[in-house]
Amino acid sequence: MNDMKQFSFILLLFFGAVLASCIREDISGNSPEDNFESLWKIIDEQYCFLDYKNQEYGLDWNEVHARYARRITPSMGSEALFEVLSEMVNELKDGHVNLSSSLATSQYRAWFDAYPHNFSDSIQSNYLGKDYIISSGLTYQILENNIGYIYCESFSSGIGDGNLDQTLNKLSVCDGLIVDVRDNGGGALTTAQKLAARFTNEKVLTGYISHKTGPGHNDFSTPQPVYLEPSDGIRWQKKVVVLTNRRSYSATNDFVNAMKQLPLVTIMGDKTGGGSGLPFSSEIPNGWSIRFSASPMFDPEMNQLEFGIDPDVKIDMKSEDMQNGKDTMIEAACLLLKK
Repeated sequence: MNDMKQFSFILLLFFGAVLASCIREDISGNSPEDNFESLWKIIDEQYCFLDYKNQEYGLDWNEVHARYARRITPSMGSEALFEVLSEMVNELKDGHVNLSSSLATSQYRAWFDAYPHNFSDSIQSNYLGKDYIISSGLTYQILENNIGYIYCESFSSGIGDGNLDQTLNKLSVCDGLIVDVRDNGGGALTTAQKLAARFTNEKVLTGYISHKTGPGHNDFSTPQPVYLEPSDGIRWQKKVVVLTNRRSYSATNDFVNAMKQLPLVTIMGDKTGGGSGLPFSSEIPNGWSIRFSASPMFDPEMNQLEFGIDPDVKIDMKSEDMQNGKDTMIEAACLLLKK
């Protein structure tokens, strides 16, 4: 079994175990205080970035407990409890942390809301024209300057090897290739790796992964290396620019990290949104579910990827270009690839 298949198999086992039996804290009561304590304890013992986020922005989970415990009252209703608990988990500043109930699902949006969007699908349509092709979730076109352009909107749907062969064969006449993953919120890590495997001819170390092994904030397994194996299908042999923005998140963050390790690839645009911790699910006594990051991922130098990946070339969309129907990032990518 090669490393990519082995890693995929490990992921399938990991997520299969999660789906088969979500962890439920052994708390007998179902009062607002019981649910608060259960949720706080789940994060305290199983969330994987508490110490890292303490270092990065001073998160003190014990202080969070003291502050939010004062807002919990025995008579508070479900809506009030959900609001308080949602605000508490948003202290983690993690888009993978979601509290779900019949009322709503909490979301932390500041990881992209506080930044320029740096993408416009209406302007993108000026480049795609009318005769673009959609194949297995990928939208592609040959631009007027003979640069290939692939837009990958999501890794949630599987990308077929036959479709990738057809797409890359069609674009083989181009002088270079743009792979646009702006606004790609993620999906399956195995799908992201399948696409990245088309851009390397050799096995490449892309980083490390670890798993939570105990209740302590530093209880982790020994980091295991993650490799990108070259595909058995058609592989791209020319220069590539990957376009990113803050909404390039989760599995897309992993894709960008893998592509960043390859010699013919340039990452261009804005810093990615991050979301490097593999999500896990649990449940508090009233039946509400909590999803959270449980397994941190690192780059080959063991740097955390949770808060995003810096581009090789930092570029924002210019308002004057947008007014003229131009995409600043696509234009800059074409200039680099035509050099």
